[in-house]
Amino acid sequence: MTASRAEAAYARAVTAFSTPTLDLLYGRFAPFVVASLSILFTADRASVPIADAHAELSEVLDELRGAGYDEDDRRVPAGSGRDVCRHWVRLGWLVQQIDDDVEVYRLSAHAVEALEIAGRTGGGRTRVSNSRVRTLLEAVEHLADSAEADPVKRLARLREERAALDAEIERIEETGQADPLDDEELLEEAENVLHLARELPADFTRVAESLKQMQRDVVAHLRRDERPTGEVLREYLQRAQDVMQSTPEGRAFAGALRLIGDPDRIDALTAQLSGLLRQPFAQMLDSGRRAELDAIGRRVELGVEEVLAAQRRASHVITGQVKTHDPLRDRQIDDLLRDVIAGLHSWEGAVAEPVRSMPLVDLGHLRQAVSDIRPPGAPAPLTDAADVEFLDVDTRAWGGPRYAELEEYVAGLGEEFDLAAAFADAADDTRRPVDLLGLLEIAHRNGMTESEDVSVVEALRPDGTTRRFAFGAVTARTTTARTTEEEAHD
Repeated sequence: MTASRAEAAYARAVTAFSTPTLDLLYGRFAPFVVASLSILFTADRASVPIADAHAELSEVLDELRGAGYDEDDRRVPAGSGRDVCRHWVRLGWLVQQIDDDVEVYRLSAHAVEALEIAGRTGGGRTRVSNSRVRTLLEAVEHLADSAEADPVKRLARLREERAALDAEIERIEETGQADPLDDEELLEEAENVLHLARELPADFTRVAESLKQMQRDVVAHLRRDERPTGEVLREYLQRAQDVMQSTPEGRAFAGALRLIGDPDRIDALTAQLSGLLRQPFAQMLDSGRRAELDAIGRRVELGVEEVLAAQRRASHVITGQVKTHDPLRDRQIDDLLRDVIAGLHSWEGAVAEPVRSMPLVDLGHLRQAVSDIRPPGAPAPLTDAADVEFLDVDTRAWGGPRYAELEEYVAGLGEEFDLAAAFADAADDTRRPVDLLGLLEIAHRNGMTESEDVSVVEALRPDGTTRRFAFGAVTARTTTARTTEEEAHD
């Protein structure tokens, strides 16, 4: 073995162990981290509100410390639940984000992968089963068949599959029996399904994180303003519209989404898993594996939703940044922040002198007398009201009620009158909509009686158009009639 091969292999190993995944598994408190994250995050709980996570982790810490696990400094970390979670965020095991205006924690792709490795290792040794080998052979066969370009070989392969299916159909029709596998083989198949399903959450999380990283890269490039604005807008608007095609993980997920993104397919998967759990072989699985098998459909559904939510969030952020991008304003903000940071650095270690008294303001020389040798002149006299001339008669016609004309009109209507009939008989220039309001005001002031009947009147606007109004029938009285009644009462 050459030195270059050894060095390359060692460099690859160093790189692998420097990732957050192996750092979590081989860290000082790895058992505690794996146990706590598996309690906080489940298949039905992909995200946890930050306040809840801090409280629940504090309970885990108190319980383990009460059981004596803190006697060994390598078992349980020090600090509160909040301190531990913040440390995990810095290490890249937890991710903070906003979901429906609530700040939550989510597992990073490295943490999901580490939990899967720990789960597979703790779940028992991996067996070279018939199911797993057949899955590998079928995958290789499907890959070779998909890459086959010769139509003759492709047709021969399809005819072989059809012949095998026809033979199976004839056998079942003749015997009337399906001949399922025995329980031991079905158990191997179930373990293989669980093995394949454990890899899905990490794959989904990696796709979502790649979309978030693409979003950050787009915004960073846009803010640097390295190219003309028109070119930047065209490129990033296109990336915002087609964000799933911008990363290799996104393109792979788009292909998988065509298989698992159909709600009917997810419902069918859930129904199939429920049927499998009712089979006799399922009783050979422990409770943890049965729960894991039952949760496969929900894990797939949550994983798809996680990626789609990351896609929508990235599209929204990129589109918003493109629309509001202002290079000049960004540069001004950057300069301001640099000035502030420089000012803060200059204050470090400096001694601030306390303010012992407020400074005095020099007001100069103030006036010492209120008199003025130049009294203000009298204002110009007001124009006599009689000299006022309305230049446009139409302006007054569109004004408020003509109270003087209405008062004079009401005074000649007798002791009592129907307001609707009085309004209908009024002159055209006092039959405007506002005059109806004025007439109602005069009737209310003089005293009126309302009934359950409805009166309908037609008002005439200054431009000749009419408007119909309906109101409760009113019997009004004149001022003279009211005064006479009050004197009789007295």
